[in-house]
Amino acid sequence: MTDGLSNPHSPYVGRWVARLRGKVIAQGDTPEQALHASQQSRHKERPEIIFMFPLPPLVKKVMDVLPPDQEIYLVGGAVRDLLLSRPSPDFDFALPANGIPLARKVANALGADFLPLDDERDTGRVIVTNEDGSRAYLDFAVYRGENLTADLRGRDFTINAIAYNLRDGAIIDPTEGGKDLRAKIIRACLPTSLFDDPVRILRAVRLAAALDFHIEKNTRELMKQSASELGRISPERLRDEIFKMLSGPKPDACMRALEMLGVFTYLMPELSAMKGVAQSEPHMFDVWTHTLSVLDYLDQTISALKVGYDAEKTNDMFTGLLGLRLGRYREQIAKHFAEPLNSDRSLRSLFFFAALYHDVCKPETKTVEESGRIRFFDHEERGAEVAAKRLRSFNVSNDEVERARTIVKNHMRIHAFADRLERDKQTPSRKAIYRFFRDSGQAGIDLVLLALADVRATRAHALTVESWTVHLDIARILLENYFERPEEVVSPPRLLDGNILMRELGIKPGPAVGQLLESIRENQAAGKIETLDQALAFAREELAKTQ
Repeated sequence: MTDGLSNPHSPYVGRWVARLRGKVIAQGDTPEQALHASQQSRHKERPEIIFMFPLPPLVKKVMDVLPPDQEIYLVGGAVRDLLLSRPSPDFDFALPANGIPLARKVANALGADFLPLDDERDTGRVIVTNEDGSRAYLDFAVYRGENLTADLRGRDFTINAIAYNLRDGAIIDPTEGGKDLRAKIIRACLPTSLFDDPVRILRAVRLAAALDFHIEKNTRELMKQSASELGRISPERLRDEIFKMLSGPKPDACMRALEMLGVFTYLMPELSAMKGVAQSEPHMFDVWTHTLSVLDYLDQTISALKVGYDAEKTNDMFTGLLGLRLGRYREQIAKHFAEPLNSDRSLRSLFFFAALYHDVCKPETKTVEESGRIRFFDHEERGAEVAAKRLRSFNVSNDEVERARTIVKNHMRIHAFADRLERDKQTPSRKAIYRFFRDSGQAGIDLVLLALADVRATRAHALTVESWTVHLDIARILLENYFERPEEVVSPPRLLDGNILMRELGIKPGPAVGQLLESIRENQAAGKIETLDQALAFAREELAKTQ
């Protein structure tokens, strides 16, 4: 290829250029600028306008494997992201025929895994595992339609309907997606695009948040009209889009958009009931607005505790205090979120799902006292079951269901710790800390972060520095014990098992054995038992009380 079309060191990479007979004669930030610049010197000739892609190394490796005469195009989101100078982990390729055989050939050449994704549509997938354990997916599919143009017109949105010819660098853009990219607009390719595949409704919302784009008015109307068709989409596809939203930027804006589009009725109907449900002070918002605010503050909290976060980026005093008090645990928190319960979904997305559902049962548990105070007794326990039921309907793993259930069920406990410290100046005891992590396990880290987001969303502008400091103190105490003193308080080593206990005390198997073992562990955490002899003496005293 001439003029450094795939050369990362070319001066034209990332620019639109005008090319005549293989030579670059002008350049610009947009196709229009490149054309206008070329006409200054070659006004009688019509140059070829192309974008000089900074092709990723993985795509270049694919190009090296291709037969010389292979017709093939990079298409979809990868082209969109390259045009926006955004990294793209996955690459889709379109070709006239033999998608599966070519995918197998590429996989063999790269030493990667191969998967025949769709025999009927002749689509094969190459899975490349990187040194850090992350994966990249390369899909090779034959045209969905009689030719490439028909394939592109049948896609979801114009910004995803652009193709890049790997042979000559030409851009094929039959729906003018390039213009929509520059205008930051998400527009359906066809009036039937949303009805043909209603999951595109969710994808439009996710893309708008991820790219900071605006959904075109007519497309929004098509989304509303097609919302009722979501019922014919598989739970797995719906789940994947929702979790991608919750894992990406602006999760609160995504959920707000879905509610406004009327999507929850066909997706997660239990969420709609939260809208307009009033709450007593110190709450500043109704349940739904509060929930959206929690998602926003949770996003901010996790961002402020990322490794390498620049504290000078914020002028917010509360975020600054957060970094000062908890910044020492950035690496441990990063490691926590880097260990998902399912390789296909991030732990962050599951965490945000739990946050979305943490108050889901407030509407059905609402009571109003004679004083006018509004209460929501047992909303956390009932909400945990509702969240678990919804996750099971989305076919997630049992581990993911249990993690979310644990978060929702226990989300009020840290507030109780904070209330006691603020009111009585009493910090959690070692036994209370043990019980908290006994019941929450690794979800205890999530609960700490959720509580911080929850209190900010609850009190909003009325939150005082004193109250915020109290919550940060509780968070620090819990994280300090979890990360720095696990064997002392969180999970003390077992001094004996049930068999030893039954033999030494002369008792038979039964619930009392388990109760005694747990009491011993609690007192270990409290620092009252350190040896086997002390454990047995304690057990004998407890047993004597019941006889």
